Amino acid sequence: MSEEKLTPRERRQKQAEDFTRKVGTKELRRIKGKTHKDETVWFGLGMIGVVGWSVAIPTLIGTAIGLWIDRGWPSRFSWTLMLLILGVSLGCLNAWYWVKKARETIIKD
Repeated sequence: MSEEKLTPRERRQKQAEDFTRKVGTKELRRIKGKTHKDETVWFGLGMIGVVGWSVAIPTLIGTAIGLWIDRGWPSRFSWTLMLLILGVSLGCLNAWYWVKKARETIIKD
């Protein structure tokens, strides 16, 4: 039924139902949050650290291998730059995987 065809009483009733549903959803989220005591601020900072390291490690490895190749076999292409970009790309894919996995866990709960 469209909003214009509702009587004032039906409109108030619909608003009350929407409000009740929103309050119920927030209350469920609050109760669920209380059951997850281990997920504190430190847990969140740890997740940020995991995402950061999952980007940093492949980047550093790619850069180190590129420097080693450039020192051993000089060429007109910079292997350091190419492997740096590859490392950042792989790191971002890795971070995306971890964030997706954490999100799926939150949604599943």
